[in-house]
Amino acid sequence: MIRPACPEDAEAIAAIWNRIIRDTAATFTTEEKDPSSIADAMGTQPYWVAEENGATLGFATYSQFRGGPGYARTMEHSVHVAKGSEGRGIGRALMAVLEDHARAQGIHSLIAGISGENPAGIAFHAALGYANTARLPQVGWKFGRWHDLVLMQKFL
Repeated sequence: MIRPACPEDAEAIAAIWNRIIRDTAATFTTEEKDPSSIADAMGTQPYWVAEENGATLGFATYSQFRGGPGYARTMEHSVHVAKGSEGRGIGRALMAVLEDHARAQGIHSLIAGISGENPAGIAFHAALGYANTARLPQVGWKFGRWHDLVLMQKFL
């Protein structure tokens, strides 16, 4: 079941996100997410969770791509699925809800910023109709090496 997240979901969201931060190059940040910061962010940006039998299997959110009024209708999203829940359509279901919500809010396009070392993330977004618009070489630093950032975009 996909539903809007509430502050009580922040700990489960942080657990999913922090494993990805610690163990993968899917995100270039090395600073783990604090559940209270996630709960606070829910007041200004939408979050959804995928839940099954009381367990949080994934989450999605979006926020403005860049600051300023000129970017107000372009959003960047994050979608992450818990380890062991991949390949079950959870990410696709989360993205369908996220895109429907963004469309209803008058959002014109969604941006995905994906590590060049994440071919599964690139393929996932391509399957959802996102176009590969740019590859920025060596802009992320993590695990003692440089990483490319792939930008993909979908017009709603």
